[in-house]
Amino acid sequence: MQGASPQRLSKIPGFDPLKAEIVAPASVLPAVPPEKLQANVLRQRFAQPPVWRPEFSGDPYSIREGQLRPAAVLVPIILREAGSSVLLTQRTAHLSSHAGQVAFPGGRVDAEDASVVAAALREAREEVGLESEHIEVLGTMPDYLTGTGFCVTPVVALVSPPFRLNLQPSEVAHAFEVPLQFLMDPRHHQQRRFRWDNNERSFYAMPYRSEVQAQEFFIWGATAAMLRNLYWLLSA
Repeated sequence: MQGASPQRLSKIPGFDPLKAEIVAPASVLPAVPPEKLQANVLRQRFAQPPVWRPEFSGDPYSIREGQLRPAAVLVPIILREAGSSVLLTQRTAHLSSHAGQVAFPGGRVDAEDASVVAAALREAREEVGLESEHIEVLGTMPDYLTGTGFCVTPVVALVSPPFRLNLQPSEVAHAFEVPLQFLMDPRHHQQRRFRWDNNERSFYAMPYRSEVQAQEFFIWGATAAMLRNLYWLLSA
């Protein structure tokens, strides 16, 4: 990633990502075609992935790999009749790290987890009440290293409705859906920058307004970086 990691940016005193300058106009990169976002095509893409290169691998200031703690997030693609969407959460404001930020359901890999996939499924169940019976795991994307010391594996999955969410109020303030086609269109990928410690720092953001909840959500940081990587995988 260019400049400092969005994970680390939240630690900068007085830093407000919403006030960071937008430096890049709407991208000239093409959106992922709708036909590539169909469930059968997504299954094939992960079963036989093309040659592609992620744009982001994480924080250039992250601690050495041997000290990183394993973590996993679920990237839940919900198969809606009107078009697939991605389930995201907004963390509660009182958390010690990344309070109020938009994130995928996920967390650290525990000793009892059989794999990173098992950890992602467990975290999704614990945080938002999404049961594994509704989830079809497609595969994983490259790890993302955070400045807070985690090696995060994104686990991409299809989610079949109907299901009922049960949010863990101590961790999750909101759960909301964003159309997959919106997220896979670079016109909605803002590049922002600011200056700190005599250096220029930049990050991606994908602001989204949920008409269902009549609320603005600011997708940025590691979550936006992983979605940007998903764009490159699906457009390859």
